[in-house]
This record gives sequence, C-alpha cells and structure tokens, in this order.
Amino acid sequence: MSEVSSRLGESKLGTIRSWAPSSPVANGAFAKSGADGRIHIRRLFTTDLLLVGVVALLPAMAEGRDSALEPLVTGSTTYNVIVGLLLVVAWMLSLRLFKTQSIGIVAVGLQEYKLLLTAGAALAGGLGIIIGLTGQDSLRVFLIFSLPLGLTLLMASRWTWRQCLARKSRGGYALSKVVLLGQAADLPFTLRQIARCTGPAYRVVGVVFDGEVGAEAQAEIRAIYPALPIAYGMVSLESEANRLNADSVLVAGPLAGGNEALQYLGWKLESTGTKLIVASSLIGVANRRVRTSLLDGFALLHVDLARFVGLRYFLKRCFDVLFSSIVLVGIAPILGVIALLIRLDGPGKVFFLQERAGQDGRPFKMFKFRTMVEDAEAQLATLQDQNEGSGPLFKLKNDPRVTRYGKWLRKYSLDELPQFVNVLRGEMSVVGPRPSLFKEVDSYQGHTHRRLLIKPGVTGLWQVSGRSNLSWEESVRLDLYYAENWTVLSDIRIIWKTLSVMLKPDGAY
Repeated sequence: MSEVSSRLGESKLGTIRSWAPSSPVANGAFAKSGADGRIHIRRLFTTDLLLVGVVALLPAMAEGRDSALEPLVTGSTTYNVIVGLLLVVAWMLSLRLFKTQSIGIVAVGLQEYKLLLTAGAALAGGLGIIIGLTGQDSLRVFLIFSLPLGLTLLMASRWTWRQCLARKSRGGYALSKVVLLGQAADLPFTLRQIARCTGPAYRVVGVVFDGEVGAEAQAEIRAIYPALPIAYGMVSLESEANRLNADSVLVAGPLAGGNEALQYLGWKLESTGTKLIVASSLIGVANRRVRTSLLDGFALLHVDLARFVGLRYFLKRCFDVLFSSIVLVGIAPILGVIALLIRLDGPGKVFFLQERAGQDGRPFKMFKFRTMVEDAEAQLATLQDQNEGSGPLFKLKNDPRVTRYGKWLRKYSLDELPQFVNVLRGEMSVVGPRPSLFKEVDSYQGHTHRRLLIKPGVTGLWQVSGRSNLSWEESVRLDLYYAENWTVLSDIRIIWKTLSVMLKPDGAY
C-alpha cells in the first residue's frame, strides 16, 4: 500500500491523507445535488403510474357499457379491477427492473424507448404464459388491448417529456450536473461530445485537469464554453464538485495515476453522494454492439464486429423499396410542379445527373432537380478560390450559379427528391452516408473509405446534424458511425428528423 500511496502522491493526487473518506456531514452541500433529476424521475413515475392505471382499469370500466371494448370483456367488474391492479403493480415493477426511470437512460438517445418496449414485451410474455397455463381467456383483453395502448401512451409521454426538457435545457437546465475530470488530451473531445449528444441529460459545470495542463486544451475548452470554471490537480476535485453543487464526476479517459487513481477516486466519492461516471475510450460503437462482463472484478467490454451483409441488410433493402415507392407515388404532383418551375426559370434540362461513388466505390448516376445554370460545371474552376466548404467539399453560400428557384429548392432539400428513383434502382438507400463525388473519394485518407461500405442515402446523420455547417472531420465521423451501427429504428428516427430539418433548414445551401 505504501508503494501505491507514494505513486499517487507523485502523480498529483495528493497524499493518502487527502484521499481518506470524508465525513458525510462535512459534505452536506451535496444534499441538493441532482435535485432536478430526482424531481424529473418522480414526475416520470407519476405519469407512468397514471397512464398504466388508466389502461389497466379500462376493461373494468367498459363492462356493461355500450363501447367498442365491451365485447372483449368477459370477467366480472370485481375480477377485472383486481387483475387491473395486479397488472399496474407488475408493469411498474417491470419499468423499474429495466431502468426506464433512471438518470443516464431518460432523455438520452433511443435507449429509453427500447427499454420501454422491452419492459412491455416482458410483461406481455408473462401474461401470455399465465393465460396458457391457467386457461384464463378473460385475461386476453389485457394482453390484446391494455398492453399495446399502454405502450403507445408511455412512448408518447416520454417523447413529450423529452421535448419539455429540450426547451428547458436551452436555459441551462439539466438532469445531472457533472464535473469533468481528465487529462489535457481527453478533456476537449469529451466536452464536445457531451455538449453535442446528451441534450438535457448532462451539463458540465466545471473541468478539472489531471496531470499536465495543456494551453491548447484550455483554449479548446474556452472556445466551447468561455465561462466554464477550470481547476487544476486532483486535490481540488472535491472542493470544486462541492462548490459547483455537482452530483456526478465524469472521468474522461485514463488518469495520470493509472487504475489506482480511479479506484481511490471511487472510494473518495462514496461519502459525498457524488456519482462516478467513467467515459470509455471506445468511440464510434453503438450500445447494441457492446456487452460487459466481469472477470474477478476486472470489467471486460465485448465488442461485436461491424457487419455489412446479412439479413439486416436484406430487410433494409425491403424497407427502401417499400418506402421509396410510397413516397414517389405520393409526391408525384409535387415533382410535376417543380419540373414546371425549373422549365420556366430558364433554359436547360429539368434533371441534373451526376456520377457519384456508390457502395464499395461503384459509380452510378445520381438524379437531382437542376438548381444551377446549364454551364455550372464549366464555371466551377473560376470559383474554387471562394470555396467555403470543409475538406474536399465545395460549398458557397451565395453561389452565383444557383438559379432563382434553385435557391428555394436547395434550401428545403426538394432538389433531392428524384433520388428516390436511385433508391428503387438499388443504387442508394433511403438512409445512409452522403453520396460522394469521385474527386472527394480520391482525397480520402485512412479509414474514411469505410463510409463506402454501405449504400449512400437520400438522407442521413450528416443531413440532420447541421449539413454544411459541419466540419469535414465531423461529417466523416457521422457517416462512419452510421455505416457501422445503423438499425431500422435509427433509420426511422433519422427520417423523422429529416422532415423537421426540411421545414426548418439549417446549413442547406
């Protein structure tokens, strides 16, 4: 232990005395930490209870009344009330068991909705087993009616709460206040990710540098949050968390003192009520590809390999064909109006065909409505020195080649509607990486080529995350993440977000 103590002291952790557990009374300032999160969890519990209670007791309320549900109800009122109350208890326990009301789950990504569905599926399975074993057909009304309706209402409720939190987060509200701890090489990236990805779930209220302090890292942090408090040295962590009323410490990457430092940090925070969160160095991998296991107290992360063939991709193709067919039939009148406007706008073809790199770099002709003058490609060379795009992309906000109606079409992404024809032909997908020009592909370096492992998409993470406002590196990162981690559910989410982006365009020019 003396060796550990010495090493911790040498790595700016302070002496072992500074790491002795503090008195809980001395850390009473933490009593208010996480109050916003606890209040929100109580609200979620109350809302869930009300919704589950209503749908579980509907069969009892429908008995003897002239309603669409009444023919399904076979038990007595007393029987249905008792079963309904038992269903409420079981459902709420299932929601708790699957952590659907936990900080770190609510208001973050799709995990909250997935766990709601999992809890409902587990309850439906249990109810189905009971019906099969006991022959109680009167329970089927709860399985057929109450569970599906309840799940729908719970999902809608969580979405509504999330919108409320998103509005409040613009004023600095968050469910959890965190102090970010780490070395200079890791802090800026982690801070950007929290700011970009977590929404109202986490808000960084302070940063503590561990080990050497880099001027460049400080400048990056100040560029993201100019007024964010910054402290130096592990010994200042507890006082900073106390002063800032933080309820969690988030460790960004390895600490200067190694694994022992992290272990001592956990012991130190035990008496304060402050949670310890450790950011994994594993990035760009979705939750569904990661499993954890313990080997004699040693945590192991099992990462499934990314796959680019198989049943999931067959289902994606089926979805592409069905969705693009419905869209093309539905928007046919709009396509006709747009074609007419382009004709009236000036000479030239209605459609613009451009060669792009498809899956595995195979060339294909991508369809778009023409939004520029006929000789736009010839004029490109004279505009290269005005390029405002990032990386190999050419972008110009006030491009003189864009026609009058072309500006409007590009702003609302209507010029890309003909790409659904490419989807039907199997050259593109509804959702995928941005289709690249071959001159862009020629400039790819290293892992950037991995974005060509799947078909490009009409829309994608790039389109719903800021488009031309993003840096080239961020655009590539989003495309790579999608290529390796997509799911049908994430595709549906991106399509939904695309509709809102089209109505309120940002970064489209």
